Amino acid sequence: DYVVVKMIPDNRLPPRHLHSVHTGKTFAVIKWESPYDSPDQDMLYAVAVKDLVRKTDKIYKVKSRNSTVEYTIKKLEPGGKYHVIVQLGNMSKESSMKINTVPLSAPDALKIITENDHILLFWKSLALKESNFNESRGYEIHMFDSLMNITAYLGNTTENFFKVSNLKIGHNYSFTVQARCLYGGQMCGEPATLLYDELGTGEDSSASKSGRPTDVAAIVVPVLFVLLVALGIGFVVLYMRHRRLQNSFTAFANSHYSSRLGSAIFSSGDDLGDEDDEAPMITGFSDDVPMVIA
Repeated sequence: DYVVVKMIPDNRLPPRHLHSVHTGKTFAVIKWESPYDSPDQDMLYAVAVKDLVRKTDKIYKVKSRNSTVEYTIKKLEPGGKYHVIVQLGNMSKESSMKINTVPLSAPDALKIITENDHILLFWKSLALKESNFNESRGYEIHMFDSLMNITAYLGNTTENFFKVSNLKIGHNYSFTVQARCLYGGQMCGEPATLLYDELGTGEDSSASKSGRPTDVAAIVVPVLFVLLVALGIGFVVLYMRHRRLQNSFTAFANSHYSSRLGSAIFSSGDDLGDEDDEAPMITGFSDDVPMVIA
């Protein structure tokens, strides 16, 4: 035996299991279930979106007969904070949740150029990768002094560079650049951070410090190897030249060696000539000496 019981729908119940499915920079996808299972007619929902930063409200109407309803809230602002309320159109009990949209990305390629009495911060424009960013909004720059443990707001600019002066010798600084915060500093972009030491060298905070010795070694080792090879080749060339000169001198000395005298004889340029030059010169005959012909 069994009994079928059909419950009377209560339109005063709130929507169930309200939650966020996906949140982007300018939109949010939310999902909820009807107050009761298997509605037999279209149900009208009121979705109220309260901007907690701007202090404004928007209401959207959603009609559906499904037990599970999915809705996309559009035209939100990056880095915004919102309070979402969903209830039936007859203003029954409500379900609510809070949503924080994704902030703008951090500027890319933040670099430091050191001048005589100041430094210059450079970065790429956010408009290159963020369609929701307008250059007129600008950027704001902060500085953290690790020695003094103080964070200072340096100012804002609509350019892609910023001049920083009056830095103290021996202090380490961290600079951050981000899309300018709106409405009392509540809607900001993600910051790009760069470390700057007292020697005036900038270092990207995302780079590992352990990687610096490796980079130096990767440059020094090949240079030392090339120098050692060049030095070895130089020694070989000098040694070969020395051996060649020594062999030439030995051959020359052997060719002028006199076994009778036991030493080498080297003649000057004046002694060079035919062997006939060593014989005495015949100057003539005297009348007193008879000539004998054999």
